[in-house]
Amino acid sequence: MEKAKNKTVDLDWSNLGFSYIKTDYRFISHWKNGAWDEGKLSTENKLTISEGSPALHYGQASFEGMKAYRTKEGDIQLFRPKENAKRLARSCERLLMPVFPVERFVDAVEKVVAANAHWVPPYESGSTLYIRPYMIGVGDNIGVKPAEEYIFSVFVTPVGPYFKGGLAPTNFIVSGYDRAAPYGTGASKVGGNYAASLLPGKQAQEREFSDCIYLDPATHTKIEEVGAANFFGITHEDVFVTPDSPSILPSITKYSLLYLAEHYLGLGVEERDIYLDRLDEFKEAGACGTAAVISPIGGIQTQDNFHVFHSETEVGPLTKKLYDTLTSIQFGDLEGPEGWIEKVTV
Repeated sequence: MEKAKNKTVDLDWSNLGFSYIKTDYRFISHWKNGAWDEGKLSTENKLTISEGSPALHYGQASFEGMKAYRTKEGDIQLFRPKENAKRLARSCERLLMPVFPVERFVDAVEKVVAANAHWVPPYESGSTLYIRPYMIGVGDNIGVKPAEEYIFSVFVTPVGPYFKGGLAPTNFIVSGYDRAAPYGTGASKVGGNYAASLLPGKQAQEREFSDCIYLDPATHTKIEEVGAANFFGITHEDVFVTPDSPSILPSITKYSLLYLAEHYLGLGVEERDIYLDRLDEFKEAGACGTAAVISPIGGIQTQDNFHVFHSETEVGPLTKKLYDTLTSIQFGDLEGPEGWIEKVTV
């Protein structure tokens, strides 16, 4: 493994997309007879599972998305990994899957990143090492019931910056589809939520929008999510607002931005309902998540109106400041709140 760590990966770091690249090591652990095994690093990127696995038929599958960052000094660091571990635990509990302990989750992620340290892009490229922990229900099964065996695994792949030409606003359209049921799995990061989003996302892109806006499934009057990301708006009174709903995925990026907006930028912050017919209360808006950090929203197409926020071509100043602040913490250029950054020992 030491030899693999020290070799040079020949990649055009500045031109990476967001796509799968096989790296050298991943972590894998099996749950059987009521307990997790010790787990191990593996070079094999293929799984062999039973055709009866509940993950295949009944969607008993959950995952996380996170990144490792190379600092200017060459160190490697993770951003709030315990929060990902806790969210995966909540998702697993929702699907009656065994929880993979928080400390073991973080340790597994650190092991995989350290073993693939030569795949972490250089600081100046703006690229990162994307980390995908996941859990699936496996084993011989045919009935609608929880699996009797499970696999937890973590793999990594280098990805480029989301905005190749720099941070830029894009437009979105309100969807007539629901992302999740009012008391369903919307607050859990489970596979079925994303499978259901493929069709409305494709329809939005066919109309030349970046993605779709999902409204609350009960009344279809309030904004909930933007594609696979959380929504935020900044009012004319400089208040950072995000939707409050039990069917929204609790984004780690969103809660980080809420904290930074209040404690670093001095903005007011609120989690509350955001009504579609009151968009004019916001001077800036965006979507936030792991992949893009922030996707500035230029405008939103409703059934009979196109509402523009700050601009369709220029990023709002507060949105830009939030983006710069968060990414500076992630890449080690700015000191973050206590406990947000964990160094990886290579």
